[in-house]
Amino acid sequence: MSLSILVFYGSYREARAGIRLADYTVSQLAGRGHAVELIDAKEVGLPMLDKRYMDYAPGTAPANMVALAERLVAADAFVFVAGEYNWGIQPGLKNLVDHYGNAEWARRPAGIVSYSAGRMAGARSNSAWHPTLTSLGITIVHSTVAVGGITSSLDESATPIGEGGAALDRAFPAFMEELEWWGAAVKAAKGQ
Repeated sequence: MSLSILVFYGSYREARAGIRLADYTVSQLAGRGHAVELIDAKEVGLPMLDKRYMDYAPGTAPANMVALAERLVAADAFVFVAGEYNWGIQPGLKNLVDHYGNAEWARRPAGIVSYSAGRMAGARSNSAWHPTLTSLGITIVHSTVAVGGITSSLDESATPIGEGGAALDRAFPAFMEELEWWGAAVKAAKGQ
């Protein structure tokens, strides 16, 4: 069953190594026949949170905010490519998520793919995302992927390299299978 999957990435840094993992994720899911779209927080360009989407009167929200809300509601599943900054969540991705509420996020599964430059592989960020996403009504799939040493695991074209890349290639199929199971259940429940 083909699913509509949104992959979120949130780094605003000049040298964005995590985009490699976002591109790899998109490629792997698309290779299984899914309609996958990368949502890059930097490209979406939402301002620092002042007014949430729900705080705007109908027809008055900024166009980029409306367009993303429509894509969120239509999606069957989400993947968050979560970098770790100072032992925590990336601010760019958190800002994007916080612009929307349960009406846009709820009753869909999400997988978390974390990364960092160091050996912790974004594990602290991965853990920190769980309460944030579940508070929005998102079901977090059990299987996760964590990539340490991001630049020595994926080259600039998002091709796995070295031991880290080999570990990523081994772990990703189980992650996708679980996300697909939950996504198919959601799609069936929506009657599509």
